[in-house]
Amino acid sequence: MCRHVGYLGPRVGLDELLLRPAHSLLEQSWAPNDMRGGGTVNVDGFGVGWYQPATPVPKRYRAAGPMWADDNLPDVAESVAAGAVVGAVRSASRSTPVVHTACAPFTAGPWLFSHNGRVPGWPHSLVDLVDKLDSTELAELEAPVDSALVWALLRHRLTEGSPPADAVRDTLVDVVTAVPDARMNLLLTDGNTLIATTWTHSLSVCRTAEAVLVASEPFELPPAVSGEAHAGAEQPPWESVPDGCLVVADRVTTSRTALFETPEPESG
Repeated sequence: MCRHVGYLGPRVGLDELLLRPAHSLLEQSWAPNDMRGGGTVNVDGFGVGWYQPATPVPKRYRAAGPMWADDNLPDVAESVAAGAVVGAVRSASRSTPVVHTACAPFTAGPWLFSHNGRVPGWPHSLVDLVDKLDSTELAELEAPVDSALVWALLRHRLTEGSPPADAVRDTLVDVVTAVPDARMNLLLTDGNTLIATTWTHSLSVCRTAEAVLVASEPFELPPAVSGEAHAGAEQPPWESVPDGCLVVADRVTTSRTALFETPEPESG
């Protein structure tokens, strides 16, 4: 059920990062390896968000159909290079519309957000949480889907001044407390830090000398990211993140904490 990728590092072409590698996000749209009971393919739309130098507000390209069927994507991806990227492919939850506005990444101000998962019983299962939002926040939902509502709940915390990692964690805790069988792998960035969670879905992290990536599934890194000068060279390792974790990473450090325990930095 959905796949996403977050990247911080040297500027790289969107095609090199998302389309060309072995088991790229493009390949994951039709041949994912680890969906964990949440669907079989990701054909209900896709999106890519990226940041340009000295521009805090990200750009975005989204479409409702399968990633491989979009004739414009290769040209867009070949023409854009960025040092901060979020890409996502969608497997729609039952009874939700297949429209481009339902596709991650969602955005507001400097933020890009993706939700890999589902909230069973939506919207009725989240009625108590919806009461925290005002009418304007509800009217600004991009689409009538669970991911858009989760984004509204998270955005509400960010607007109120909550630190981003706290906002992500507390939003997840609120949702899974209300709906224990919700699947809540979240991904948030402002172009400088990646914040991600694991909650019943897969996630892996890879760090190179100059870059960090978080992704639903590992994929082959392009030379511009891995630092390898020739094909076939040993790739930097991907590390699987256990379920129930919050990952915070920038271009220098990575920390991993349990979502319901006292934070303990993992690496630097």
